[in-house]
Amino acid sequence: MTLIRSVIAGCGGYLPERVLTNAELAEMVDTSDEWIVERSGIRERRIAAEGQKTSDLAIEASRRALAAAGLTGADLDLIVLATATPDETFPATATVVQAALEMHTGAAFDIQAVCSGFIYALSVADNFIKAGQAKTALVIGAETFSRILDWQDRTSCVLFGDGAGAVVLRAEEGPGARGILSCHLHSDGRYHDLLYVDGGPSSTQTTGVLRMRGREVFRHAVVKLAQVVNEALAANGLTSDDIDWLVPHQANKRIIDGTARKLKMSLEKVILTVERHGNTSAASVPLALSEAVIDGRLTEGDLVLLEAMGGGFTWGSCLVRW
Repeated sequence: MTLIRSVIAGCGGYLPERVLTNAELAEMVDTSDEWIVERSGIRERRIAAEGQKTSDLAIEASRRALAAAGLTGADLDLIVLATATPDETFPATATVVQAALEMHTGAAFDIQAVCSGFIYALSVADNFIKAGQAKTALVIGAETFSRILDWQDRTSCVLFGDGAGAVVLRAEEGPGARGILSCHLHSDGRYHDLLYVDGGPSSTQTTGVLRMRGREVFRHAVVKLAQVVNEALAANGLTSDDIDWLVPHQANKRIIDGTARKLKMSLEKVILTVERHGNTSAASVPLALSEAVIDGRLTEGDLVLLEAMGGGFTWGSCLVRW
């Protein structure tokens, strides 16, 4: 049997122009720059413009990823878009991206795993490629979380931002070191009430706003993220010393620091964007990945570990040989 691997051929990211600083937030809600930085490490975040939709962010990030891969939308046969903030209840936001990229064949659909969404989407696309059902896939994480925030809740509104990131996966056959080595996904619905949005078409017929019990989320996140990272390492016969770069979900610097400590991993090997981006949910991992590619930190042959955790709870990891 011929071995088929999913190789990342290009990355792209997009952030809205509007920068919302901690100082500006302090004028809107009872908070301060010091309070936010101490608890999250966040100093600013981007906010989508009026009328700017999740699909708009996704389309721009996708075009940049395709350009980096030397491809166009016509070369794609699969789009998997992770988002918790779609343009509409239906159709899938991925189909809006598909039309904008002039991709007229194949399939495009959304998946929803909140902040773990990109890891889930990457795993889905990887399995399509390994099964021979797709040769070139676009995987996107895109969010306009600013639209589902309670801007009077200082414990949550200071944490999130908007953005999009995307990668192009290309099928390669035969032996080779590069590509996605393994993906590991988990969920546990018992933790629903710790992080959720209090609305939806079948419950309240409203969009709702985010509700979070931050301390409990923090406690579970450090443990579950360390576990799923160790799961990926064990599955590939590796240790944390073998990892060149950890690209974590950019939720909170304290969570990232705690995870790195549990893994006994130097922060010098961790890609951090949370200070400038805030928590962009499904977009955070591909945005951080794209930034590390653009600034030259990631080089061919590097072993890169991606991880995230989101509401549900959902959590997961992907190990990639660059």
